[in-house]
Amino acid sequence: MNATLAAPRTAPASASPRPRLRGLTAESVFVGRSLRHSLRDGESLLMAILLPVMLMLMFTWVFGGAIDPSGAYVDYVVPGIILTCAGFGASSTAVYVANDMRTGIIDRFRTMPVRAGAVLTGHVVASVLRNLIATAIVIGVGILVGFRPRATPLEWIALTGLIALYILAITYLFAAIGLAAGSPEGANGYGFILLFLPYLSSAFVPVASMPDWLQPVAAHQPITPIVETIRGLLTDAPLGGEAWWAIGWCLAILLVAVAWGAWLFRRKAARR
Repeated sequence: MNATLAAPRTAPASASPRPRLRGLTAESVFVGRSLRHSLRDGESLLMAILLPVMLMLMFTWVFGGAIDPSGAYVDYVVPGIILTCAGFGASSTAVYVANDMRTGIIDRFRTMPVRAGAVLTGHVVASVLRNLIATAIVIGVGILVGFRPRATPLEWIALTGLIALYILAITYLFAAIGLAAGSPEGANGYGFILLFLPYLSSAFVPVASMPDWLQPVAAHQPITPIVETIRGLLTDAPLGGEAWWAIGWCLAILLVAVAWGAWLFRRKAARR
């Protein structure tokens, strides 16, 4: 019996892993994607500008006479409106991130040779750019209704840096909320709670005018030193130690939000 020798089988060559994109290529791609989504969702961008502007007009023209009959209330309220504008603009990030998680696009991104954090970075950077533009518009409207800043060029630079740092911190926080929420609707609801923080600070009225039991809460929450620093920079007033507290709070929020968001992203994406 002649035995036929079978030709030895060769093991299939394993597919070589695709190299990851280098540098910030992935981040730039996702930033462009988020910006395009923002332009298509013009209503959210418009409301992020209109709502703070309407609040400023209401507080200046409706409540301003009762709060400060001299007409100088607009100089007091604009810093609070700036933070409110940043909150409204950043809150849409939670909805965008939650929508990405629900539609399954994250699964597709995970098959690509990109860093997982690039998705969140794209949302956050695009939100920061949108909010800086919205903040400039709000300040311009404030000037039209009587706001007269007295900041020097260096104070304007410091002001821009602080506002950008605050927007970055709160946007990362909203991105983490979007990951934690079960749906875009839930993310919108959870994020809406944070939008009330400026009302419990010195953004719209002095802390001393609040009830005694509320004053410690208002004085020691993150928004108060941030808004007081912005107010001091715009009016060229002495800052004291408020500036360091403002920077410290922004950095603390940013670190917690980044760590929480990274943990949630790995945990939720791994389940899919």
